[in-house]
Amino acid sequence: MWPGRDNANEFEQLAMPLFASLYNLAHWLTQDRSEAEDLVQETYAKALKGFNSFQPGTNFRAWIFRILRNTFLTSRTGLNAVKTVPVDEADEPESFTPVTRESPESILLARADHDAIVAALQKLPLPFREIILLCDVEEMSYREIAETLMIPLGTVMSRLARARRSMRQLLAGRVQGAYR
Repeated sequence: MWPGRDNANEFEQLAMPLFASLYNLAHWLTQDRSEAEDLVQETYAKALKGFNSFQPGTNFRAWIFRILRNTFLTSRTGLNAVKTVPVDEADEPESFTPVTRESPESILLARADHDAIVAALQKLPLPFREIILLCDVEEMSYREIAETLMIPLGTVMSRLARARRSMRQLLAGRVQGAYR
């Protein structure tokens, strides 16, 4: 511990703004809401416990995303083996959709585009999916991605290029299939 350092407050200031981003990545990785919540909770617990090892002045965002990724990779088998359905899930009311000025057609087209992108992302191998999510959704720099995944910068760039090419092929195949 560093002299005069208030670990809990400093951790909270650094970690809490990243909650939504961590949950978003966790949800994409696990493909399940409750597993994503568990993964983020475990990530925060591990990060807080190991916060004394975090070097001030280094990239906290990359550090905590690496913890999330490593936690996912090491616990994925355990989470997959014991899938449970929460009892209260069936009791949840349907989600409320606010009134918009968009036409039903434009909403349907936007939803179809979104669904096609989600379906294509889900078909990608995990290394491709995570690199697209970190770059295009979380807007991390190539350097941050390299630190998070602990891979060389060149690997980030080549993997991202291959992942985007795969996404284009998956989406193009879907469009071609729709017009046959």
